[in-house]
Amino acid sequence: MRTMNRLEQPFRGASSLQEQINRIFGDGLGRTGEESNLTPWAPAVDIYETENELVVKADLPDVNPQDLDIRVENNVLTIRGERKFEAKVHDDNYLRIERAYGSFSRSFQLANSVKAEGIRADYENGVLTLSIQKCEEAKPKQIKVNVGSEKTLEAKGLSKAA
Repeated sequence: MRTMNRLEQPFRGASSLQEQINRIFGDGLGRTGEESNLTPWAPAVDIYETENELVVKADLPDVNPQDLDIRVENNVLTIRGERKFEAKVHDDNYLRIERAYGSFSRSFQLANSVKAEGIRADYENGVLTLSIQKCEEAKPKQIKVNVGSEKTLEAKGLSKAA
Protein backbone atom coordinates (compact mmCIF):
# COMPACT_ATOMS: atom_id res chain seq x y z
CA MET A 1 0.00 0.00 0.00
CA ARG A 2 1.32 3.39 -0.97
CA THR A 3 1.44 6.21 1.63
CA MET A 4 1.05 9.85 0.62
CA ASN A 5 3.79 12.21 1.54
CA ARG A 6 3.34 15.79 2.76
CA LEU A 7 3.65 17.31 -0.74
CA GLU A 8 0.75 15.21 -2.00
CA GLN A 9 -1.47 16.43 0.87
CA PRO A 10 -1.25 20.23 0.67
CA PHE A 11 -4.38 20.87 2.80
CA ARG A 12 -3.67 18.24 5.43
CA GLY A 13 -3.46 20.72 8.36
CA ALA A 14 -6.02 23.23 7.08
CA SER A 15 -8.88 22.23 9.35
CA SER A 16 -6.72 22.32 12.47
CA LEU A 17 -5.28 25.68 11.39
CA GLN A 18 -8.82 27.06 10.97
CA GLU A 19 -9.74 25.75 14.41
CA GLN A 20 -6.68 27.42 15.90
CA ILE A 21 -7.53 30.75 14.25
CA ASN A 22 -11.13 30.48 15.49
CA ARG A 23 -9.88 29.88 19.02
CA ILE A 24 -7.45 32.80 18.90
CA PHE A 25 -9.96 35.32 17.56
CA GLY A 26 -13.04 33.88 19.25
CA ASP A 27 -14.76 33.47 15.91
CA GLY A 28 -18.08 31.66 16.06
CA LEU A 29 -17.76 30.10 12.60
CA GLY A 30 -16.43 26.85 13.99
CA ARG A 31 -18.95 26.59 16.85
CA THR A 32 -22.33 24.96 16.94
CA GLY A 33 -25.38 26.80 18.26
CA GLU A 34 -25.13 25.07 21.63
CA GLU A 35 -21.46 25.99 22.07
CA SER A 36 -22.01 29.65 21.15
CA ASN A 37 -24.83 29.78 23.69
CA LEU A 38 -22.49 28.67 26.46
CA THR A 39 -19.73 31.16 25.76
CA PRO A 40 -19.54 34.27 27.93
CA TRP A 41 -20.50 37.53 26.32
CA ALA A 42 -19.75 41.15 26.94
CA PRO A 43 -21.81 44.03 25.60
CA ALA A 44 -20.15 46.38 23.11
CA VAL A 45 -19.22 49.72 24.71
CA ASP A 46 -18.36 53.19 23.40
CA ILE A 47 -16.67 55.68 25.73
CA TYR A 48 -16.21 59.32 24.83
CA GLU A 49 -15.50 62.60 26.55
CA THR A 50 -17.22 65.97 26.33
CA GLU A 51 -16.19 69.25 27.93
CA ASN A 52 -18.13 68.51 31.13
CA GLU A 53 -18.48 64.73 31.33
CA LEU A 54 -17.33 61.24 30.43
CA VAL A 55 -19.99 59.19 28.62
CA VAL A 56 -20.21 55.39 28.51
CA LYS A 57 -22.70 53.75 26.11
CA ALA A 58 -23.32 50.00 26.29
CA ASP A 59 -25.45 47.91 23.91
CA LEU A 60 -27.78 45.89 26.13
CA PRO A 61 -30.75 44.75 24.04
CA ASP A 62 -33.21 42.47 25.87
CA VAL A 63 -31.61 43.24 29.24
CA ASN A 64 -34.05 44.41 31.89
CA PRO A 65 -32.68 47.73 33.24
CA GLN A 66 -33.90 46.79 36.75
CA ASP A 67 -31.52 43.78 36.64
CA LEU A 68 -28.44 45.94 35.99
CA ASP A 69 -25.89 46.43 38.75
CA ILE A 70 -23.82 49.57 38.14
CA ARG A 71 -21.27 50.61 40.74
CA VAL A 72 -18.00 52.44 41.26
CA GLU A 73 -15.45 51.08 43.70
CA ASN A 74 -11.85 52.33 43.96
CA ASN A 75 -12.29 54.37 40.75
CA VAL A 76 -13.41 51.28 38.78
CA LEU A 77 -16.79 51.47 37.04
CA THR A 78 -18.45 48.04 36.78
CA ILE A 79 -21.58 47.17 34.81
CA ARG A 80 -23.12 43.76 35.56
CA GLY A 81 -26.27 42.14 34.33
CA GLU A 82 -27.79 39.21 32.51
CA ARG A 83 -29.55 38.61 29.21
CA LYS A 84 -31.97 35.77 29.79
CA PHE A 85 -32.85 33.21 27.14
CA GLU A 86 -36.50 33.53 26.08
CA ALA A 87 -38.49 30.58 27.38
CA LYS A 88 -41.50 31.53 25.21
CA VAL A 89 -40.23 29.42 22.32
CA HIS A 90 -39.54 25.72 22.78
CA ASP A 91 -35.88 24.76 22.19
CA ASP A 92 -36.86 22.34 19.41
CA ASN A 93 -38.44 25.19 17.41
CA TYR A 94 -35.22 27.16 17.05
CA LEU A 95 -33.47 26.86 13.71
CA ARG A 96 -30.47 28.97 14.71
CA ILE A 97 -29.24 30.54 17.93
CA GLU A 98 -26.46 33.08 17.44
CA ARG A 99 -27.07 35.62 20.18
CA ALA A 100 -25.23 35.12 23.43
CA TYR A 101 -27.12 34.83 26.70
CA GLY A 102 -26.19 34.76 30.33
CA SER A 103 -24.42 36.97 32.82
CA PHE A 104 -21.93 39.64 31.84
CA SER A 105 -19.60 42.05 33.57
CA ARG A 106 -17.59 44.96 32.16
CA SER A 107 -15.19 47.07 34.22
CA PHE A 108 -13.41 50.32 33.35
CA GLN A 109 -10.79 52.29 35.25
CA LEU A 110 -11.96 55.87 35.77
CA ALA A 111 -9.64 58.87 35.83
CA ASN A 112 -9.36 60.82 39.08
CA SER A 113 -10.85 63.77 37.20
CA VAL A 114 -14.47 62.49 37.39
CA LYS A 115 -17.06 62.63 40.17
CA ALA A 116 -18.01 59.01 40.89
CA GLU A 117 -20.96 60.10 43.04
CA GLY A 118 -22.51 62.10 40.18
CA ILE A 119 -23.26 59.31 37.68
CA ARG A 120 -26.54 59.45 35.75
CA ALA A 121 -27.77 56.20 34.12
CA ASP A 122 -30.33 56.20 31.29
CA TYR A 123 -31.66 53.20 29.35
CA GLU A 124 -33.37 53.68 26.00
CA ASN A 125 -33.86 51.40 22.98
CA GLY A 126 -31.54 48.77 24.42
CA VAL A 127 -28.68 51.21 25.06
CA LEU A 128 -27.42 52.05 28.54
CA THR A 129 -25.90 55.54 28.74
CA LEU A 130 -23.84 56.52 31.77
CA SER A 131 -22.96 60.20 32.14
CA ILE A 132 -20.16 60.86 34.62
CA GLN A 133 -19.52 64.50 35.57
CA LYS A 134 -15.97 65.82 35.53
CA CYS A 135 -14.48 67.61 38.53
CA GLU A 136 -14.20 71.39 38.14
CA GLU A 137 -10.41 71.26 38.01
CA ALA A 138 -10.59 68.79 35.09
CA LYS A 139 -12.79 71.02 32.93
CA PRO A 140 -11.05 73.13 30.29
CA LYS A 141 -10.53 76.78 31.21
CA GLN A 142 -10.33 79.72 28.85
CA ILE A 143 -7.17 81.79 29.32
CA LYS A 144 -7.12 85.32 27.96
CA VAL A 145 -4.03 86.28 26.01
CA ASN A 146 -2.86 89.86 26.58
CA VAL A 147 -1.37 91.69 23.64
CA GLY A 148 1.71 93.89 24.24
CA SER A 149 -0.03 97.29 24.43
CA GLU A 150 -2.89 95.95 26.63
CA LYS A 151 -0.38 94.49 29.06
CA THR A 152 1.56 97.78 29.29
CA LEU A 153 -1.63 99.80 29.90
CA GLU A 154 -2.84 97.34 32.57
CA ALA A 155 0.54 97.46 34.32
CA LYS A 156 0.23 101.29 34.54
CA GLY A 157 -3.31 100.94 35.94
CA LEU A 158 -4.89 102.41 32.80
CA SER A 159 -7.51 100.91 30.55
CA LYS A 160 -7.96 101.26 26.79
CA ALA A 161 -11.07 103.32 27.32
CA ALA A 162 -9.18 106.02 29.29
